[in-house]
Amino acid sequence: MDIKIGITNSPREISFESKQSADEIEQAVAAAIGDKATHVALTDEKGRRFIIPVASIAYVEVGAEAARRVGFVA
Repeated sequence: MDIKIGITNSPREISFESKQSADEIEQAVAAAIGDKATHVALTDEKGRRFIIPVASIAYVEVGAEAARRVGFVA
């Protein structure tokens, strides 16, 4: 699952791939915002942990799960 998180006042976004489903990502972010938590923690495929301040989140883009293409594409 490809995840992109926009940060306010920053020209770059956080981009990583995660083993979590789209629903799990959405629930984690929504719970952090709803509970007025200070941060949300997400983990990528390699086990790296991203801790993002909730107040700085501009948007969260969750990509579709797609199998990687192998070979040449015409």
